[in-house]
Amino acid sequence: MNVEVRRVPAETTYSLRQQVLRRHQQIGEIRLPGDDDPDTASLAALDAGGTVVGTANVRREPCPWQPERRDAWRLRGMATTPGAQGAGIGGRVLAAVVAHVEEHGGGLLWCAARTPARAFYQRGGLAVHGAEWEEPLLGPHVHMWCDVPAGVVSD
Repeated sequence: MNVEVRRVPAETTYSLRQQVLRRHQQIGEIRLPGDDDPDTASLAALDAGGTVVGTANVRREPCPWQPERRDAWRLRGMATTPGAQGAGIGGRVLAAVVAHVEEHGGGLLWCAARTPARAFYQRGGLAVHGAEWEEPLLGPHVHMWCDVPAGVVSD
């Protein structure tokens, strides 16, 4: 599927995040603290018609198992339209997340991944940290992380 991945206002992603990740919530409850912070990036994969078919959000947020690291970024709200899963959209969105972290000095990228998505994140370079747990209303999760180097600045 041909898509363009770009930074968008957070509210552009709310419908897909609700549809795929948080069916139990109303659209007005999808907003996350920090969605409007200057370093936060809400990313969307848009199809040729401009429909959001993939999304993720990355923000500066301390890592629970490495709270001393001041360079931590949290990946949240990663979703792909059910009919488009397996088409490489998620990989392109994850690459855009990593690029955003690189462009902002790099650091520790972490997330609370749904267990069924664990292999996807591992293919993207993230490793598991700790034991699986049950997140109420959302199902089994596991923490995952990787170190992202700072991007190369050229003249």
